[in-house]
Amino acid sequence: MSYTLPDSRHAAETLDEHDILGHAHDFFDLPNGKVYLVGHSLGPATHNALDALEMAGGRSWRNELVKAWNSASWFDLPQTVGNKIARLIGANEGEVLIADSVSLNLYKLASAARTLARTSTLIVEEDEFPTDQYIIEALAALAGADFVRVAPGEGLNTVKATGGVLVLSAVNYRSADIRDIADAERRAQAGGGVIVWDLSHATGVIALDMKASGARLATGCTYKYLNGGPGAPAFLYIDQSLTARLSTPLPGWMGHARPFAFEPSYDPANNIRRFASGTPPILSLAALSGALEVFEGIDIGLVQAKARALGDLVIERAKGMGLEVTSPEDAACRGGHVSFTHPHGYEVVQALINRGVLADFRAPETIRFGVSPLYLRFTEVWDAMDDLKDILDHDAWDDPVYRQRDTVT
Repeated sequence: MSYTLPDSRHAAETLDEHDILGHAHDFFDLPNGKVYLVGHSLGPATHNALDALEMAGGRSWRNELVKAWNSASWFDLPQTVGNKIARLIGANEGEVLIADSVSLNLYKLASAARTLARTSTLIVEEDEFPTDQYIIEALAALAGADFVRVAPGEGLNTVKATGGVLVLSAVNYRSADIRDIADAERRAQAGGGVIVWDLSHATGVIALDMKASGARLATGCTYKYLNGGPGAPAFLYIDQSLTARLSTPLPGWMGHARPFAFEPSYDPANNIRRFASGTPPILSLAALSGALEVFEGIDIGLVQAKARALGDLVIERAKGMGLEVTSPEDAACRGGHVSFTHPHGYEVVQALINRGVLADFRAPETIRFGVSPLYLRFTEVWDAMDDLKDILDHDAWDDPVYRQRDTVT
């Protein structure tokens, strides 16, 4: 199916009527009267996620207690749920593990990657998500390695020249720029370098093929387009041909070959589980497992196509309001959110929220609209842009109540 840019609300209604992904909206437990444009930050709950959470907590934990590690297969969840994500990123079964957070996984993978790279130089671009920068700088200090922070877009040149380790987002958190993973891998590997990919803003909204692209290491969060719930655990991907060659700097008992032998010395598991550290968060894992069921039978290529069309709609109308769009206008180069700026961006977002349109703000003046394709309708996005236009036309954002900043923006 191809999606065209609607030029009226009627055209948006027609797109919704014929949308092959339209049925997916019913999988989500969404509040009435809200337009949720923050799925790129925290995906909404699905019915199956809430059911799975109730099953894990209200039945397995309550009735089986500790036996549920076996009877409910809790111990296997990091790998069985990882296999569900493997399909979405173009990886093989056994190459994806649910573990810890993106921050910890970046630390583990970047540390391990130094044994694959020509040098131990650690590289990050200055517009990467802050966590990525903090973690890599701290790792460099602890490891006594050179740390290089470079200008946006210079990471690949630097990793090729130094043969070091580069942490790079597949989709930039602020602009939604998409990286060409295959091209980046060719350039990095030509210089003996290694890339650790951050897939947080990519997984579940764009078509990824890590194997075909030659990508070897990656991590990503599961609470954005995967709808795993607030604080849901992250995943990590390691090409299976490399697993046995890599060691985690944070060995934990769950990564041991025989965790319940309680041996004093560490003997890593012979598969990706060696990168597990502590006990997995079962309730979160159960919710994530349920949430991922929404992707069963859905072509991720169609998901990406709809995200592009929804993004085009936002951009077309935002430009008509005189807003500066900072995301790529070429949909093929853009992920699942659109960013634009306004000098009073925070107040504008608060005014939108007051009208039931949930968007988000990134300092100093960026407004982001997440166009998560599985539950959003074209008419909802059209109406949200109408609300935005009305707010701007009448300076409705200029209210003291909208200047009071919450802790989380």
